Amino acid sequence: MSDRILAVDTTFGACSAAVLEGGRVLAHRCEIMQRGHAEALAPMVEAVMAGAGLAFADLHRLAVTTGPGSFTGQRVGLAFMRGLRVALDKPLIGVTSLAAMAAAARAETGCAVAAAVHDAKRGEVYLETTAGHAAAVMSVADAQAIVAAFSSMALAGTGAALMALPHATVTNILAPDAVWVARLAGIAPDTEAAPRPLYLRPPDAKLPAAVR
Repeated sequence: MSDRILAVDTTFGACSAAVLEGGRVLAHRCEIMQRGHAEALAPMVEAVMAGAGLAFADLHRLAVTTGPGSFTGQRVGLAFMRGLRVALDKPLIGVTSLAAMAAAARAETGCAVAAAVHDAKRGEVYLETTAGHAAAVMSVADAQAIVAAFSSMALAGTGAALMALPHATVTNILAPDAVWVARLAGIAPDTEAAPRPLYLRPPDAKLPAAVR
């Protein structure tokens, strides 16, 4: 039987949830929002579970974006899904927000290689590629050098336009979608450990040590 996966994303300027079975989308919701993820997520998850016609016990695994993203957004998705992980005793797979965006860009364009480039301000970007460059923060110039090394590349993210390279295909993908979080989680190995937030920069707001 194909795995049934519930995935969510709250890292950037959208909130999304999806239920997939064997790569097939059973239910999907996505709303563009800069804030309000905490209030929107639980009703959205309930809606996609109802749309899929499944009980939570019918799921085989869970998936969530770990970051990078807004400090608050990362915490919302991770806290919610870590709670479900404990309640359901199901594996929870962490997927970077950039990996989900890059995978979507590659599928949308048909390019062999894709990158997610998010504007991190301060003259820097967050970048991850489908060609083995792990999520990292770097200067715009260093990111341009990575993109320039490929003969063609699909780009996603708010920093894609900063690359300004003629061989790159810029998509309209600006945030991860839970559908691609689920698809990447579906090919990842199970893990007993709960995923942790991926901070490529120290957060401006810091939690007390006991909470972290």
